[in-house]
Amino acid sequence: QVQLIESGGGLVQAGGSLRLSCAASGGTLSSYSMGWFRQAPGNEREFVAAISKNGGITSYADSVKGRFTISRDNAKSMAYLQMNSLKPEDTAVYSCAAAIFRGTWIYRQPRPYDYWGQGTQVTVSS
Repeated sequence: QVQLIESGGGLVQAGGSLRLSCAASGGTLSSYSMGWFRQAPGNEREFVAAISKNGGITSYADSVKGRFTISRDNAKSMAYLQMNSLKPEDTAVYSCAAAIFRGTWIYRQPRPYDYWGQGTQVTVSS
């Protein structure tokens, strides 16, 4: 059973940066693909970024491409989301998720993910 805990959220002005961290315990992180999702009030959960279990493949939502960077450090059991040039529309609760490898390197949909963190709030003021 993998436990995921996010940190690094907060309030930032538009144009600013935040780095979210996802700490994993209870499993070998290198066995899992990782993803970041976000959910704003009244909206469905939205894919943000994903990374393969060895870090060699990444994928981003069009809305964050060029501004956000997903990374991981399997030795430290950590995943990260560097967010630059933040916009008010990036305001949401951000959650990390882990998916057992089943033959697909990354997943852009929530359903394949097996474990989820509680989320961290990111608020971008205009």
